[in-house]
Amino acid sequence: MSLSSPLLPCLIEKYSEIKQQYPTEGRRRWRLRVAQQFWSLVQSGHSLLLRAFVADSDPFDEVSSQRSELGLVLRTDFSDEAAWLSFCARLEEGEKEFTAESDDQDVPEAGSSEQSQADNTNAPLIFHVINPTSPEERQSLAHISNLAALRLFNEVDVRPAPNPPQGVQRIKPPNRLVDCHGWQEIYLGKNIWIYDTKSNVDQCVRVVSQSADMYGTATGDSWRARVSHICELQVNLFSGAMKVDFGGLDRWDYSERERNMKEAERD
Repeated sequence: MSLSSPLLPCLIEKYSEIKQQYPTEGRRRWRLRVAQQFWSLVQSGHSLLLRAFVADSDPFDEVSSQRSELGLVLRTDFSDEAAWLSFCARLEEGEKEFTAESDDQDVPEAGSSEQSQADNTNAPLIFHVINPTSPEERQSLAHISNLAALRLFNEVDVRPAPNPPQGVQRIKPPNRLVDCHGWQEIYLGKNIWIYDTKSNVDQCVRVVSQSADMYGTATGDSWRARVSHICELQVNLFSGAMKVDFGGLDRWDYSERERNMKEAERD
């Protein structure tokens, strides 16, 4: 979390109290509860003081921040096992192909073929696949929104909202995922790629944005990407070589945005 984040003072003041009130939850949910109080302060016009903060552990660290992979593929539909297995096979094939292509770009030294093969075998995976097996876990993830996924596997933060273009008024009513009195809720962590009901047919996943850089778009926006392309996309997003902005056009999935915005203000 940035030291300039306005959420820090609320975390310092309220985090321990929230943790004591809800001892069975984890760091991410405790932070979300504090963020909810932050938005109440913003609405009432209270000013906040900047302080430091140290995070706790979280039940989902093991499948997110503690993993070495760059991104998370989250299964949220469990109705078609054959389609899911086909998707996983293509994903595995795509990871191998991308690793091989990356190795081909390096000119090997004489006699280094065995070492190159060993490096390829030990190359880290690009994605960690979250595919719960118990009925309870599947129920908790079934058909969840982009925002719900971010709140489970990423860290909530707050930053100044992008400035609206000249002549464009701020959104009404305010919404924390776009602009709430000049502030915007964002998320930090690994990129999330959601396998949903449509994925059974189109073999695509929802690519979830963690923040909105163009005014009018929203944190949690998504678009669909084919499984054959997502390895390269993830690596480029991680390295900063690529940024999804559609050339300044708003081509995100509006239905998912609407779902997220309603859910954000309902909590």
